[in-house]
Amino acid sequence: MLGGMTWQLTCVFAAIGVLLGAVSRWVLAALPRGCRIRPGPLEVTSALLFAVVAARAGSSWPEWWLPVPVALTAFAVPLTAVDLKHMRLPDALTMSATVAVGLAVGAAAVAVQSAWLMVSAAAGAVGFFLCHWCVHTLRPASLGAGDVKLSGGLGGVLGALGWASVLVGAALAAMTTAMLALAGRLSGRRAWRDGVPHGPGLLVSTWVMAVFPGERFGVGP
Repeated sequence: MLGGMTWQLTCVFAAIGVLLGAVSRWVLAALPRGCRIRPGPLEVTSALLFAVVAARAGSSWPEWWLPVPVALTAFAVPLTAVDLKHMRLPDALTMSATVAVGLAVGAAAVAVQSAWLMVSAAAGAVGFFLCHWCVHTLRPASLGAGDVKLSGGLGGVLGALGWASVLVGAALAAMTTAMLALAGRLSGRRAWRDGVPHGPGLLVSTWVMAVFPGERFGVGP
């Protein structure tokens, strides 16, 4: 376990979060069909989430797991912002997130020398992707293609935590989307009248599961 994550290191993580938030805001604006977000929200949100990751790393999970929530947090903030604002997930960011999170999970498996963790992560990625692909194929209006592309990488994270986490993560994602739908209806948000973005639900649920995991990782049968 990481023992001795001090408040100074938490502040360092928060500062890294501010920097990544600013970089992601610039990247979003530079992408084709870019998204312009005013300064502040991405930086603050990223700083807070990175601070939570640092605080949790002090006593809550083994050190080899740290790259996973770090990579997940770095991409979850800008992806959530774009989906909430424009109801779409940029392919460049989605694919980059999948690769980064996949490499982080792979590094964790190598660090702990667990082939089972890699197998569990791969199975979670495939299973999560296929479930979302089936929903998108049967009811395209209820689930976007971006959500399907994102689901594979997130399923890998959940699979690494164990199959119970895959089921709980899917349930939390559905609950988050339902709450967004309710909030959109109460606020009269016109952009969500034809549907509610599901990407934030997927990202929030996976982040919660990765940063607040159960006691057992998928390191053994």
